Amino acid sequence: MRDIPDVKVVGRSRELAMVRSWLAAETGGLVLCGGEPGIGKTRLAQELAGHALAVGREVVWGHCVETSGAPAFWPWRQVLKATGADPDLVLAHDAEVPQDRFRVFDAIASALDRDGLVIVVEDVHWADQASLLVLAHLATHLRSVLIFATFRDPCPAVADLMRSASRIDLHGLSADEVAELVGPEHCATIMELTSGNPLFVTEIARAVDDGTWRPDQPPRSVRDIVTARLARLGPPARELIKTAALVGRDFDVDLAAAASGQPLSALDEATTLIDATGHRFVHALTRDAVEASLTTAERRTIHRRIAEAMTGSTHYADVARHWRACGATSEARVWTIRAAEDAVRRLAYEEGALLYRAAASIEDSCEVQVALGRAAYFAGDLAACVEAAQRAAELAATPEQLAEAALVLEAAPGAGVNAVATPLCDNALRQPVSPATRARLLAQRSHLAFYRGEQHRLGELSSEALDLARESDDDRALAEALHARQEACPGPSGRAERLGLATEMIDLAHRTRSPRGAMWGSLWRIHALIESGELAAAQEELPALRLACERVGGQVPLWHLEVVTACLAQAQGRFAEAREVGRQAYDRMRVIEREPASGAYFALQCGLACHLGATEDGLALARHFHDPPPRFRLMSKLTRAFLLLRAGFRDEALEWYRRAGPIAEWDLPAFFVVPGLVDAVLVTSGLGLLEDLAQILPRLEAFRGEHAAGNGVAYMGPASLALGRGHLALGQHEDAAADLAQAVDDALRAGAPAFAAEARWHLAAALRALGKDADTVQRAADRAIRTLGMTAFTVTELSSREHEVARLVTDGLTNRQIAHRLVISERTAQNHVQHILTKLGFSTRSQIAAWMSTRPSTTADG
Repeated sequence: MRDIPDVKVVGRSRELAMVRSWLAAETGGLVLCGGEPGIGKTRLAQELAGHALAVGREVVWGHCVETSGAPAFWPWRQVLKATGADPDLVLAHDAEVPQDRFRVFDAIASALDRDGLVIVVEDVHWADQASLLVLAHLATHLRSVLIFATFRDPCPAVADLMRSASRIDLHGLSADEVAELVGPEHCATIMELTSGNPLFVTEIARAVDDGTWRPDQPPRSVRDIVTARLARLGPPARELIKTAALVGRDFDVDLAAAASGQPLSALDEATTLIDATGHRFVHALTRDAVEASLTTAERRTIHRRIAEAMTGSTHYADVARHWRACGATSEARVWTIRAAEDAVRRLAYEEGALLYRAAASIEDSCEVQVALGRAAYFAGDLAACVEAAQRAAELAATPEQLAEAALVLEAAPGAGVNAVATPLCDNALRQPVSPATRARLLAQRSHLAFYRGEQHRLGELSSEALDLARESDDDRALAEALHARQEACPGPSGRAERLGLATEMIDLAHRTRSPRGAMWGSLWRIHALIESGELAAAQEELPALRLACERVGGQVPLWHLEVVTACLAQAQGRFAEAREVGRQAYDRMRVIEREPASGAYFALQCGLACHLGATEDGLALARHFHDPPPRFRLMSKLTRAFLLLRAGFRDEALEWYRRAGPIAEWDLPAFFVVPGLVDAVLVTSGLGLLEDLAQILPRLEAFRGEHAAGNGVAYMGPASLALGRGHLALGQHEDAAADLAQAVDDALRAGAPAFAAEARWHLAAALRALGKDADTVQRAADRAIRTLGMTAFTVTELSSREHEVARLVTDGLTNRQIAHRLVISERTAQNHVQHILTKLGFSTRSQIAAWMSTRPSTTADG
């Protein structure tokens, strides 16, 4: 930490009390301290640091710089170094997808996760975007670290940070406080000049002490004071200070000396301009004032000298800044591209995109635009990515360059990017390119066809891509083609091929030492095994997936692992684990990409609702779910209807089901066709829409023997279970009994005990309806329901009359309407409802409706 100058602190009693309270609390958090230049932000930070050190806390500092050219993550590199960590080691991560950058954020958080640590970050209004993202990440992940960040108003970034921060706004001193600081003699004049700005007040006080103060000609700004001090320096000191000002507020003294040709000892004269460290101006305004005193010619000359002195530097952006400032555009472009490459290599994509734009403004090229587009894509700026891809295609001079321009864009659920990517890809495919490049283009075009609804083209495009990739011996092309082909053969009919593709991807990953490839191969295998009803085999694959995800690192791979882990726990009846891991996955991912996080968690909630009933989380998502891409909208409507029905909201469930449109026009995605039809059967059965149910059952019949599981997010049981429940609702008891008996076997063979218990529960109802003995089946169902904690079911039987009343409650009838329907008194109807609530342990009529949606269609005693 720097020395604290001997300047009296006045007018900050409230703020100092807050500082002491934060330290006393011994908790972490982010504090944002804002105000105009010179208002005392740094001084308050120094007071905080002093108090922290006095109570034995560790304090580290990081500074954002006002000049362009600082390396990516510059303030955090300083902070890491101050804690003893190696910044290069902490920040050394590769990225294959945009979310990989969170591995860097996690690595920084791990390195700084020390109890009682105090981090001061100054001037975040100058921070690069990547450093701001790190600040936001640390604010929510470091629970015992206090971060104090200063900023100059206005600062748009603060609005985003305020969601997880406290804020202090500093204002000017009062006249009495100015008098306390500088004495009463010139107080009125100083107050008029400075408006109570502490820096200006202090500088005037120093001017009085050093003799540069003239009451008849008072300085109108800090710049006037600094200019007067600069004029009093000898030529060597003045030259060295001017050079240092163009290096930056924090400057390398050896660089300043080498570029100016002056000895370091010349700095001894400049103690009023340089702080006690000897390599930092006392304030940013001080440096600004020195720079403002230079002529244009002086600036260009000094910038050239600095650039020449930095020939061997790895601070590429800084070198580029100096070459650009002296007018050497060709050198500036070379160093700007080096700086952009370095920023992207360090995963500071926003900074990389900014630098590539700067290089393009000097001289544009296809290569620069391709690099800009990729940086923008990883930064999440799709508009800039699209623009760069289009510009790269315009500048392309060869077929390979045209292909590279097309491959900048990636297919996405939204239509905007795809509308540009498709013609670029089609145009590139008409060019004579290498087999590996063509394979990559075909894989890209297959992804685009998937999202554009061109299902008829997926097979041809993905097959050709895979064949070419295998022939080309290009590992990158093969990985992309495997992804495309895996996407092109979803559902039960493509399962065997997907298992083969998973094995090929895992082999490729081992050959190329790619943990990400191993992760995808393991995920594909687990998804296919769950869909096959081989839950135990899928469970055995989890250790390999965990190892691959840990090697990849970051939050997104862990989310993939947790989603499939929760799905298997739900399928195998380990409900507490499924709830805990599923929620953990949702919380992990929703801050990164909310839509996939919500979609996977909602699917899990539907799976859990089969046996536990609807939860508050599930109901909230059902009512406030994002609008999905077109291919997923039908499935979204059916799942919402299902969960709302399980929650007892029949009218809302019916509304969402009606939005699905005519059954004849349904077009479910292949990977969701079985779970979608299962949901539809359960919804129409529960709502009593028997005509619709009769149309849906034959569709599901085509998938007898399959299991309802979509992409490893939730398991809805064997198709035979839904078929049996559908036939039971239609009164087709013989078919229902046969289907449900088969469902028991299918669920047990799959290792899904809760679904086996559910099948037995409904089988008992079918057997009773046929006049057959159901006691053995019912007892087996009841035992499993108790053991597994299937709270949506109950072993408490209702009488025939109570069952009849419960059905009318489910249909939405009031007590008066029930009394009229059953020809009983309203008081008797009320008593029946109350007995049902008491017997089932419920408190609301909606709970009765939700419970009834899981019941057999026939009463227990008749």
